[in-house]
Amino acid sequence: MRFYIGLVHQDSDSAFGLQFPDVPGCFSAADTLEDLLPKASEALALHLEGSPLPKARPLHEVQADTFVIEELRNDAFLMAVPLIELN
Repeated sequence: MRFYIGLVHQDSDSAFGLQFPDVPGCFSAADTLEDLLPKASEALALHLEGSPLPKARPLHEVQADTFVIEELRNDAFLMAVPLIELN
Protein backbone atom coordinates (compact mmCIF):
# COMPACT_ATOMS: atom_id res chain seq x y z
CA MET A 1 0.00 0.00 0.00
CA ARG A 2 1.26 3.47 -0.88
CA PHE A 3 1.13 6.28 1.69
CA TYR A 4 1.40 10.04 1.24
CA ILE A 5 2.31 12.33 4.10
CA GLY A 6 -0.33 14.93 4.90
CA LEU A 7 0.29 18.22 6.66
CA VAL A 8 -2.50 18.93 9.15
CA HIS A 9 -3.52 22.40 10.37
CA GLN A 10 -6.17 23.57 12.76
CA ASP A 11 -6.89 27.14 13.76
CA SER A 12 -8.71 27.60 17.04
CA ASP A 13 -12.42 26.80 16.73
CA SER A 14 -12.11 25.50 13.17
CA ALA A 15 -12.05 22.22 11.31
CA PHE A 16 -8.87 20.27 10.70
CA GLY A 17 -7.39 20.95 7.26
CA LEU A 18 -4.93 18.67 5.49
CA GLN A 19 -2.77 19.22 2.42
CA PHE A 20 -0.31 16.90 0.71
CA PRO A 21 3.17 18.34 0.05
CA ASP A 22 3.74 15.66 -2.63
CA VAL A 23 0.32 16.07 -4.28
CA PRO A 24 -0.19 19.77 -5.08
CA GLY A 25 -3.81 20.85 -5.22
CA CYS A 26 -5.10 17.96 -3.11
CA PHE A 27 -6.55 18.85 0.26
CA SER A 28 -9.19 17.71 2.71
CA ALA A 29 -10.91 18.85 5.88
CA ALA A 30 -12.95 17.38 8.72
CA ASP A 31 -14.56 18.63 11.89
CA THR A 32 -12.84 15.99 14.03
CA LEU A 33 -9.44 14.37 13.94
CA GLU A 34 -11.15 10.96 13.87
CA ASP A 35 -12.88 11.87 10.60
CA LEU A 36 -9.83 13.41 8.97
CA LEU A 37 -7.96 10.24 7.96
CA PRO A 38 -10.82 8.61 6.01
CA LYS A 39 -11.75 11.91 4.36
CA ALA A 40 -8.13 12.61 3.43
CA SER A 41 -7.72 9.11 1.99
CA GLU A 42 -10.86 9.58 -0.11
CA ALA A 43 -9.73 13.03 -1.32
CA LEU A 44 -6.36 11.58 -2.30
CA ALA A 45 -7.96 8.72 -4.26
CA LEU A 46 -10.36 11.04 -6.07
CA HIS A 47 -7.64 13.59 -6.87
CA LEU A 48 -5.29 10.95 -8.30
CA GLU A 49 -7.89 8.78 -10.06
CA GLY A 50 -6.80 8.12 -13.63
CA SER A 51 -3.55 10.10 -13.24
CA PRO A 52 0.02 8.92 -12.93
CA LEU A 53 0.91 8.65 -9.25
CA PRO A 54 3.34 11.30 -8.01
CA LYS A 55 6.37 10.18 -6.06
CA ALA A 56 5.58 9.75 -2.38
CA ARG A 57 8.61 10.94 -0.45
CA PRO A 58 9.58 9.06 2.71
CA LEU A 59 8.80 10.74 6.03
CA HIS A 60 12.35 11.95 6.64
CA GLU A 61 12.39 13.77 3.28
CA VAL A 62 9.05 15.44 3.94
CA GLN A 63 10.25 16.47 7.40
CA ALA A 64 13.32 18.12 5.81
CA ASP A 65 11.20 20.20 3.37
CA THR A 66 11.58 23.90 4.27
CA PHE A 67 7.85 24.60 3.80
CA VAL A 68 6.95 21.67 6.07
CA ILE A 69 9.48 22.73 8.70
CA GLU A 70 7.92 26.19 8.86
CA GLU A 71 4.40 24.79 9.09
CA LEU A 72 5.44 22.40 11.88
CA ARG A 73 6.82 25.39 13.79
CA ASN A 74 3.33 26.91 13.51
CA ASP A 75 1.63 23.94 15.24
CA ALA A 76 0.91 21.81 12.16
CA PHE A 77 1.57 18.08 12.36
CA LEU A 78 2.08 15.22 9.93
CA MET A 79 -0.18 12.27 9.19
CA ALA A 80 0.45 9.24 6.95
CA VAL A 81 -2.53 8.82 4.62
CA PRO A 82 -3.01 5.58 2.66
CA LEU A 83 -3.88 5.77 -1.00
CA ILE A 84 -6.79 3.39 -1.49
CA GLU A 85 -7.36 3.27 -5.22
CA LEU A 86 -10.95 3.40 -6.40
CA ASN A 87 -12.09 0.56 -8.66
